[in-house]
Amino acid sequence: MPLTDVIKKDAKTAKWVGIFMLIAGFLAIAAPFAAGLSVALVVGVLLLASGITQIFLVFRAGSFGEGIFLVVLGVLSIVAGGYMLSQPGLALATLTLFLAAYFIASGIVEAIAAFGARPADGWVMLMISGILSVVLGIMIWQQFPLSGAWAVGVMVGVKLIFGGWSLIAIGGAAKEAVAQ
Repeated sequence: MPLTDVIKKDAKTAKWVGIFMLIAGFLAIAAPFAAGLSVALVVGVLLLASGITQIFLVFRAGSFGEGIFLVVLGVLSIVAGGYMLSQPGLALATLTLFLAAYFIASGIVEAIAAFGARPADGWVMLMISGILSVVLGIMIWQQFPLSGAWAVGVMVGVKLIFGGWSLIAIGGAAKEAVAQ
């Protein structure tokens, strides 16, 4: 079933969510350090919550002996989440380095995939995307620790803007489909 069919009855909601995402994206780009710290704090809360629930599950199921690895993973998640909540600036720095490494690695994989896809349509765009990802990753890495103040927040902002525009476009398409 096409996405527009799923959204048809809530096209207006999709558009409003898209507008909210656009605004949030522009705010994240306007204040990238605050947005980056917010991301680090949210990741910390999620790690802490997942660790607590994993340990709870093991004790609730009464399988402490068999579930020792789940307990270890839960404790590790609690420690990592607690660290991120107590040191959000350092957590943001860690996320920034991870982001740089991710861009470099994914760019290399995209470039290799582009060579493998030649001469199919779109291989050049895949190659350009790969090269840009590698360049962006190197830029973030070389500008570290300064990039820690902007990279994560800007990337989240850009993602929110593109996601918002997508929802607005899909909502508009669904609204037009309903009108026909």
